[in-house]
Amino acid sequence: MSPPVLEARGVHFAYRGGPEVLTDVSFPVVAGRGLGLVGESGAGKSTLVRLLLGLARPTAGQVLLDGEGLRGRERALRRAVQPVFQDPYSSLDPRQRVDRIVAEPLRSLGLLTSRDRRAESARRVAEALRWVGLPEEAASRYPHEFSGGQRQRIAIARAVVCGPRVLLADEPVSALDVVTKVSLIDLLAELRHSRGLTVVMVSHDLTVVASLCEETVVLEKGRVVERGATAAVLGAPGHPHTRRLVAGVPRLPGPPAQRTAEPPDSG
Repeated sequence: MSPPVLEARGVHFAYRGGPEVLTDVSFPVVAGRGLGLVGESGAGKSTLVRLLLGLARPTAGQVLLDGEGLRGRERALRRAVQPVFQDPYSSLDPRQRVDRIVAEPLRSLGLLTSRDRRAESARRVAEALRWVGLPEEAASRYPHEFSGGQRQRIAIARAVVCGPRVLLADEPVSALDVVTKVSLIDLLAELRHSRGLTVVMVSHDLTVVASLCEETVVLEKGRVVERGATAAVLGAPGHPHTRRLVAGVPRLPGPPAQRTAEPPDSG
């Protein structure tokens, strides 16, 4: 049996001179399945994201890629795992056109291999924009010309342009209105199926996790308090903290299913 594509194994983390933020956190990310990381503010989700992206190292334990540690494998990690962050207004450089923004992973990872790199970049950027429901002409515009939902689509295009195996989405729809949020969830679900992506969804919103993820990990104060199939964790929570989180949600959607992406928001 092949190892998980990504795994936290006995991870502890403390900032210099401070108390532990994460304590003995363990979970696998199985290729082809969606994993939700949920918890209230202060649960350690943002710190865990940094560790999974290799931006910080555990003080104890390991983050593994394909069963091996990350030391000396930072390039392989970035090729395999691409992030989408929360704020669509600050995650895109306002001084750069969309074509430069989306093509950044291709340049930094050395993935432009043809003699005419400019033409290859333009082709792959146009393809990525099409995947996220944006027209090719968007490549020549600047971030301020787009709505929040469209900017998040640009950020997703940047994440998927290099063909990663895992999309690590850190609260990607929390800053958006309800209609735009639904269209972005549909887009992520479509990309999971059409691009074969494994999605790690970090969120405090259980409805988002229930829509996209087959597995859920619940964090409280830096510890995993519950883990398992999303339907079981959210449908019949065993830990008091999970029960409190679920009680705050009026109604959860059904299990993940293939959904068709809606047209991009125009607002």
